[in-house]
Amino acid sequence: MKIMKFDTKALDDIISRMINTVGSSKDEIFQIGEQCRNDFEDLSEELKNVKQMVLKVIDEGDILEKKARQARNRLSEVSMNFNKYSEEEVREAYEKAHQLQMELSINRQLEKQLRDRRDDLDRRIGGLHETIERADHLVSQISVVQNYLMSDIKQMGEVLEDAKAKQDFGLKIIEAQEDERKRLSREIHDGPAQMIANVIMRSDLIERVYRDQGGPAAIQEVKSFKKMVRSALYEVRRIIYDLRPMALDDLGLVPTLRKYLQTIEEYHNSAKIEFANLGLELRLPPKYEVAVFRLIQEAVQNALKHSKASDILVRLEMTKSKIGVLIKDNGEGFDVKKACPKSFGLLGMRERVELLEGDLTIESKIGKGTLVYIHVPLP
Repeated sequence: MKIMKFDTKALDDIISRMINTVGSSKDEIFQIGEQCRNDFEDLSEELKNVKQMVLKVIDEGDILEKKARQARNRLSEVSMNFNKYSEEEVREAYEKAHQLQMELSINRQLEKQLRDRRDDLDRRIGGLHETIERADHLVSQISVVQNYLMSDIKQMGEVLEDAKAKQDFGLKIIEAQEDERKRLSREIHDGPAQMIANVIMRSDLIERVYRDQGGPAAIQEVKSFKKMVRSALYEVRRIIYDLRPMALDDLGLVPTLRKYLQTIEEYHNSAKIEFANLGLELRLPPKYEVAVFRLIQEAVQNALKHSKASDILVRLEMTKSKIGVLIKDNGEGFDVKKACPKSFGLLGMRERVELLEGDLTIESKIGKGTLVYIHVPLP
């Protein structure tokens, strides 16, 4: 098999120009997405106000309709019994009926205008939402290309046998990194970012409560405010812990796993996680501790998110020559033969095990739960 050789300097120049162009395009698309998000928030707020105004106008219209009906009945009575009423009473009945009819017509016209505005805002918000999703998708795709261009192809070339394998491997790594960043971005957006936004709104509410209801009510709002801040802090710490548990460097694999699984069980509050170490409690080289921790973390997260398991069993057996891990759950299970080969979770687990020259076995049946067995030899 012939291996292609590249002029690395010329290739670096080409890649550098491509990176600059791609980066510029990414920034422009990002700005478009941000502008659409700002417009989306403004229009959403306006839509909320318009809906409230529609309800208010409808209520007012119902009241006017009732009054106009009564005025028409009064006018009809006066007209039928003209001789019984004075000219002033007749004119007053006519003017009142006419005035209420005019107000009702104006109310109906305003209601129609508000409804049209509401429908128009709905359509515009839908279009903005679609544009935001497309912009995010494009930025994600461009990030994959940009990161791939910035990766060190020379170091990959020492491991891979040919240029095609080098390209495939590089793209896998970048796609995995980008998926992880998207997951982290989604967690931060849905967790701490939303909580902090609520904290800002709640702080404004405290001032209004203090002005309108006095000190005791404001104190209750402050207590609720403190609870919200604690929740945001807890979410931030949890995300940091998922990224890299500091206890892994200080205490080692077994204590970190024990604490992590306990924390996950408390956080989800929907599954029981049982952990047992059947072997020695040794300190391992960092790459082994990190790899085994990530493998167990991925398997447990899959059981919680995808299998929807209520009972998860984690068994760790460590000797001086090998590590054995068993993760078993009672979740929905899946067909191993039909599992997506490009699944980031399974792909990442297999690559980690292969890098440690170990074995990964996954057994699962639909409705019968999943069993993951990992065997890693120690140097």
